[in-house]
Amino acid sequence: MHQLLLYSSFFLAIFALILCFYACARVGQFIKATNGLDWDAIANITGDLATTKKTIQTLNNRINGMHSPKVAEQELMMQLLQQQQHGQANGKMKQSGG
Repeated sequence: MHQLLLYSSFFLAIFALILCFYACARVGQFIKATNGLDWDAIANITGDLATTKKTIQTLNNRINGMHSPKVAEQELMMQLLQQQQHGQANGKMKQSGG
């Protein structure tokens, strides 16, 4: 029983060491990949990403019909028509303009 615990802890320690080397290798690759990256490049990437995100959101809103200028114009025209009809029914025409 003691040998089983001894060998299992030994293999667990070897496995932990292998995982440690793997993590170190990944961190090394990340450092090499970002070595030539300066703050100006990061700012440009961030700005480009924000612009792309805004464009995608606008496109999605147009596709979904949430930002349709035709709907707002139609509502305004209907309100104007109802106001004109209401004014004619009272016998008075409201004069608007300059």
